[in-house]
Order: sequence, then C-alpha cells, then structure tokens
Amino acid sequence: MTKQNLLDCHQRITPLVHNTAVLTSRLIDKEIGAQVFFKCENFQRAGAYKIRGATNAILQLSEEQKKNGVVTHSSGNFAQALSLAAQSVGVTAHIVMPNTAPEVKKVGVREYGGNIYECEPTVEARQAMADEIATKTRATFVHPSNDNDVILGQGTAALELLQKQPDLDFIFCPVGGGGLIAGSSLAVKYFGENCKVYGAEPFEADDAYRSLLSGKIESNETINTIADGLKTMLGDKNFPIIKELVTGIVRITEDEIVESMKLVWERMKIIIEPSSAVTVAAVIKQAKESPEVFQNKKIGIVISGGNVDLSKLPF
Repeated sequence: MTKQNLLDCHQRITPLVHNTAVLTSRLIDKEIGAQVFFKCENFQRAGAYKIRGATNAILQLSEEQKKNGVVTHSSGNFAQALSLAAQSVGVTAHIVMPNTAPEVKKVGVREYGGNIYECEPTVEARQAMADEIATKTRATFVHPSNDNDVILGQGTAALELLQKQPDLDFIFCPVGGGGLIAGSSLAVKYFGENCKVYGAEPFEADDAYRSLLSGKIESNETINTIADGLKTMLGDKNFPIIKELVTGIVRITEDEIVESMKLVWERMKIIIEPSSAVTVAAVIKQAKESPEVFQNKKIGIVISGGNVDLSKLPF
C-alpha cells in the first residue's frame, strides 16, 4: 500500500467522514512531561474512527456488489460504522454481533439501518455466521480490520493528525484487530518525520504484544477486559505491516484503563470508551517508567472512540 493509495483513500472518504478535532490538555501535558495531542475520533460519525475504513471499503465495491449488500462481524464500533457507511450510499448491511456486545452499540447499529444477527462471543462463531449470511445473500464480507481498504481508511486519522502536527515524535494507538495501528503506521511511514508508533492493549487481551515477540500471529488466551473493542485478533494483512513498522506495544491493567478513562472525562470533559483509555494509560505508564524518553517530546494519541454504555460505567 503506497503513499498515493493513502492520499487517494483520504480524498475518497472526505465527503462522508469528519476531520475530527485535535485537542490538548495543559494538565495532562504536565503529568506526562511532554506535549500531547489527542486526535478525537470519539467525535467521529458513529462515535469512532471505524467509519473511515468502512466508508472506503464500501466505496470501492462494484455496482453489482453494492446491490447485494455487505456483511461483517463486530462487537460494536465497526458494526455501527459499516451500517452508517452502507446507509449513506444506499447499501444493505448485515451485522453479526456477539450476544455480549454492549446494548448501546446494538442500538446504534439499528439506528443506522443495520440488520443484526447475534452469535456466541467467539471469533469462530462470528466468522461462521458471517460466512453463512454471505452465502445466502451474496453480500460482500468486509472484515473489521484485516482488509486493505479498511486499513487504508483507518490510517487517515493519523494522516490528518500529522497534517496538523507534522513534527510528532510518537503516535500511540489501541490494538484490537490491528487495522488502526497498521493504517496509522503507514501514515507515519509516509508523512511522519522520525516518528515512532506504539500500540497499547490490555494484559487481558495481549495477543499483539505476544505476536510481536514471537513473530507470528498469536491468539488471545483471555478476553476478560472492559475494553470490549480490543478483544479481537490480528490478521494476515495487517500483521506484516505492524511487524515492520510498530516500535512496541505497552500492556495495561484493568485498573489503569479505568483511571485513565476517568482522567480524560474529568480533565478534558470528553467521553472516551475503555478501548481509547488503554492508549492514554500506555502513555502515562511509559512516562512514569521512563520519563526521560518523553521529556519535551510531542506525542499523538488516537482517541479511537466514545461509545460508552452509561448504565454500565466502570467507575
């Protein structure tokens, strides 16, 4: 995937997605000992960055494929994103969701016109049901993270961040299925200046951390985390990009996720979901453990989303 591919993707999706705000916090800067720039995809359409990849994937379909619709499996954010992107261009969306998905995300899918099919909360069950729907309806399967068009779309958030703040020393992203960090890494490769990419994930779903160590895709041994968007695995399209371009991945405890979520809500007055808080926690953790690394540096954080079930807050 080339620099031109990423620029073309950005131009293609611009009419249908928001160029979200980049916010700062003087108090958080002081705590980190660096300048931190938050790319706020919690303000994005459907409440998360995933509308970028979903929109790009749908716009790349043929007219025949658009008539037959699309199908995906997702715990929530990509489910909402694909539903909204499909609705925007008049395409039917079939959405497989685990029965444990937050109700707020199911409501969002329905509001955006997606047809929900519930399944057991395993990767195998999700894929099996999606395959069955694709066979019956001839809908095109769009993977939430392991799809080149999706990866390019997700990378446009970091591209916009770098266009606004080209001298970043670091960019931090959450890691679930790997689409966001792979796309962000491509954006940094083509538009960054000596910028390093780090991922963040919970100890309870640390497959990407272990995958970088072993050099092959590892599966999650547990998924007992409040960061529901980060329970999925890397794929064969995004892992090679991650392996080549990501400097490292920081693992975070559940308590650290909650504390960082509270910090952003209280200090910045914005709503972020646990999957976004993982990334904030990673920067805070690194700053405490190795303060000299961040001293007087500029750090970009992709706030991936703000879809929170307010009836089930972890604090």
